Amino acid sequence: MKSSSKGRRRKARNPEGGRVTRPAVLALAVLLMLVSTVTGYLLLNHEGDRASVVSPAKDPGASAEPKWDGKTKVLGDGSTSYTGPQKGTLQPVRLKPGEKPPQFVVFSWDGGLEGSDHLFSHYRELAKQYDAHMTFFLTGIYLLPKTKKDLYHPPQHSPGAAAIDYATDEHIRDTLEQVRAAYEDGNEIGTHFNGHFCGAKGGGDWSVEEWKSEIDQFYSFVEHWKTNTGYKDIDPLPFDFKKEVTGGRAPCLEGQKNLLKAIKSYGWRYDASSAGDFQIWPAKKDGVWDFPLQMLPYESGKYQGLSMDFNFLYNQSDGETQGNPAEFPTWEQQTVDSYMAGFNRVYYGSRAPLFIGNHFEDWNGGVRLDGGQPLRRKARMVLVGNTGELQGGLRLIPDAKPDDGVLDLLILDPRGPGGWLRTASTLLLHRKQDGGAGAGQPEFHTFRRAEFTFDAPEPREIDGDPVGTGLRLTVEVVPGALTVLVPDRES
Repeated sequence: MKSSSKGRRRKARNPEGGRVTRPAVLALAVLLMLVSTVTGYLLLNHEGDRASVVSPAKDPGASAEPKWDGKTKVLGDGSTSYTGPQKGTLQPVRLKPGEKPPQFVVFSWDGGLEGSDHLFSHYRELAKQYDAHMTFFLTGIYLLPKTKKDLYHPPQHSPGAAAIDYATDEHIRDTLEQVRAAYEDGNEIGTHFNGHFCGAKGGGDWSVEEWKSEIDQFYSFVEHWKTNTGYKDIDPLPFDFKKEVTGGRAPCLEGQKNLLKAIKSYGWRYDASSAGDFQIWPAKKDGVWDFPLQMLPYESGKYQGLSMDFNFLYNQSDGETQGNPAEFPTWEQQTVDSYMAGFNRVYYGSRAPLFIGNHFEDWNGGVRLDGGQPLRRKARMVLVGNTGELQGGLRLIPDAKPDDGVLDLLILDPRGPGGWLRTASTLLLHRKQDGGAGAGQPEFHTFRRAEFTFDAPEPREIDGDPVGTGLRLTVEVVPGALTVLVPDRES
């Protein structure tokens, strides 16, 4: 599936690791991030903008990094720079004798593209809100214009070939902005390599030298984006990729055997490309820390599946990125239950870290409203419905359908006589604007569960009947709750 207006990366093909195990509902990040926030406070001891530093273990004989002189050093063609040690990062603290470890919940995102759906910025801001930290595995060719694609020489493929789409000029600019902000927020930047080749001639078939070529090209693209794009109006990224990138995740979790051999010469500390393991504490493979995705209980423990959105996708909708909407609430609950079961298994057991892998996608509806980041609005009227037409043929919510498995939300805040006229024109002419409409314009959203909180008691109605004033209102879809009688077709 080629790029669309939302900046899609690819059509889902095979589940990660080649195992049909069934996208994690992205809003689940909110739920588990709250947990990781709590554990984060057990580790951080902030001193102004800096966390107190406890140096991680390094290889014996490794030379200490020289103390930073406080001056920014622009590197290469000006695409990157060194601005000193990263601030706001989580730092390890040695446990006291007998002290139980905190429960780590490790979130990572493959690709790192800021598309038109703005999911990179959405989850980065969410992490910042809760003082959580994540890993963003950046794909190198997302900083390479399509007009320069022949600069990429993928192993075993022709120059410029890729299994994903190259980013638009706008998306390259937006991605640079988000990578910069993610680093400044204290998040980790890793690599998802380049062309996302899986299966035949993919990473599983690559030699050690071919993996090294892929890594070298990743560094080339991210360190020379100014040369390749011609941008002169964007400041250098505030970090040195060769210092900061210390691990990655291979596309489709393929090729770790030779990849581990390749990355040793780069001084990387870990790899997250394992095809899956039990929920146990990480160990080293060939001298490199192995951070695998993990086997979680799916469908109340009927079977075990990987802790990645691809695998939920395949088990729930057979790989269809927009499956049956009527199943969305069920799949959402299954996903939440699986992650919570995996969390509880280690929290009340070994306290091994819970590793979660995601992509910036809205497969099977996404649920950012459903448990996601709050929307804060001033409104004169809020309308929820699953049929958009009122008496007289007036369609207030053009896309509302009674059988699509979601509810539709209309927010109205017309300002003055002119605002009411513009609102009436928009609604009568069906000029629907999704969330983020201009000031005073009708705003539309869809959801399966929403909680409304008001600053003061507000009157509420259901089908035109008053139900009293209140400060809160919860609305949700209950699948199969309504029985509808229809005439027999023959009659």
